[in-house]
Amino acid sequence: MTMQDVSRTEKIRLVLHMSLPAILAQLTSIAMQYIDAGMVGSLGAEATASIGLISPVTWLIGSSCIGFSAGFYVQVAHLIGARRMHRADEVLRQGLRTVLIAGALICIICLLITDQVPRWLRGPQEIWHDSSAYFFVYSLSVPFILIRQLSCGMMQSTGDMKTPSVLSAIICLLDVVLNFFLIFPSRHVSLAGIQILIPGAGLEVRGAAIATALSEVIISLVALYFIAARNHKISLRGPGSWKWDRETMTTAAKIGIPMAFDQIFICSAYIAGTIIVARLGTVPVAANSLAITAESLCYMPGYGIGAAATAIIGQSIGAKRHDLTKSFARVSVGLGMIMMGIMGVLMYISAPEVFSLLTSSSEVAELGTKVLRIELFAEPLYGASICCAGVFRGAGDTLASSIMNLVSMWCVRIIPAIFLVPVLGLTGYWIAMMVELCFRGTIFLIRMRWGKWMTAIYS
Repeated sequence: MTMQDVSRTEKIRLVLHMSLPAILAQLTSIAMQYIDAGMVGSLGAEATASIGLISPVTWLIGSSCIGFSAGFYVQVAHLIGARRMHRADEVLRQGLRTVLIAGALICIICLLITDQVPRWLRGPQEIWHDSSAYFFVYSLSVPFILIRQLSCGMMQSTGDMKTPSVLSAIICLLDVVLNFFLIFPSRHVSLAGIQILIPGAGLEVRGAAIATALSEVIISLVALYFIAARNHKISLRGPGSWKWDRETMTTAAKIGIPMAFDQIFICSAYIAGTIIVARLGTVPVAANSLAITAESLCYMPGYGIGAAATAIIGQSIGAKRHDLTKSFARVSVGLGMIMMGIMGVLMYISAPEVFSLLTSSSEVAELGTKVLRIELFAEPLYGASICCAGVFRGAGDTLASSIMNLVSMWCVRIIPAIFLVPVLGLTGYWIAMMVELCFRGTIFLIRMRWGKWMTAIYS
């Protein structure tokens, strides 16, 4: 990206150009999640609930791990903007060492608690076994999740949005293919009157976990190869030190620790919400899980634009172009709000058809459609919070975001949900969610307009 003055139209084109690969990857990812959910959903409400119960914990682990990577790839974006390529190579090395150590430690901790997690979440006892089995397999993949997050984040920070987006699409496709063979037993299908044997392991929920873990292992190693040997701006091919560097680690901690806590605050609130919903029974747990899956299609543009904003803002900050930084921030957030608003309208109209693809239970589909439509009114402001977070991340301003998320998730969503759910059931939880997303988007917009986020990391 050049740092010359450009018109607003050119800025919009640049944001969309860098966002498009990430958006397409999100679209592929979500499409595969729909297929994935449909495969497991065909096994019944209990199978869906067993994965839905454990999902907030896997989100907590995966999302909080992003902090380990972000502390390094945000530095790389700044260094590339300042044209300090050799220094960027050294930061890559520091990041790789850090995620390997962190991944191993987190994996061990997860394996030690795998049997207790469904009990802590207070899910229905009949789904404990499958939930524990899913979490055990997921835990084994954690080191590879960190490697993939670091590698893809590094590629995006160099301006390469295409490669990580393609890898994101491939990992989802691979997951679905492996699901096809691992979830279901061997069966015969008729093709043009000919009976064909389709092999299958018949592992059901455990098979879904193994498919996801194997996909992570394969794609993480491919992503590491691309950033280590094929990227045109940074790599591990040249000479460089692997020794710990105090400056790099200190800056990584300033960026990564608040971001890790940010994700912990958000995902722990998801876990608290799951505990609240779990008391309602298997059908509400399944409906809640599938509604979240269905809604993910709406925030696809937001996360794509947010990823592009991190790279653009990071390089603008590194080049010390605060005028471009502010302008690109406004363009990115505005586009995200518009596109997520449109997606919310489309999802509101098509919600019944979407749920018919995700579950064979009419009761689950009806409840899921009802609660999802409540939350869709918040999509534009949800988009604002996602894109603002991408902007702040690119600037290295992660502490304020984490504090705002803590206040929003716990004070505006979880506390009201405690009182609403006993009265309104699952509907009460999604009303609280809708109000919270609107509040979060508003305070993020205020921070972007009047906050000192451009100089936060270096002040």
